[in-house]
Amino acid sequence: MDDAKPITEQAMETITTAVEATKDAAVSAAKQVKKAAKKVAKKVAPPKKTSKKKAKKSSKRSSKKAVKKSAKKATKTSAKKSAKKAATSKKKSRKAKR
Repeated sequence: MDDAKPITEQAMETITTAVEATKDAAVSAAKQVKKAAKKVAKKVAPPKKTSKKKAKKSSKRSSKKAVKKSAKKATKTSAKKSAKKAATSKKKSRKAKR
């Protein structure tokens, strides 16, 4: 961290990087979940009596739920990491001032 920059600017930078990391993590998690859902849908073929539309709807719903869960988890973990980084950078800036 730069000592010349004000603390508010440093905090804003850390927050923006955390937001970007969270967004990237959510996108990648969503892609992985979609891929896994497709594999499962192929393995577990719907019975012949059910229509194809119903099978597609149910698989879409389950994949959407999984995407939401993984996105929530990713945001929580990245938020915790960014909070830790902000705390350590704050400590370092305090030590540098001394």
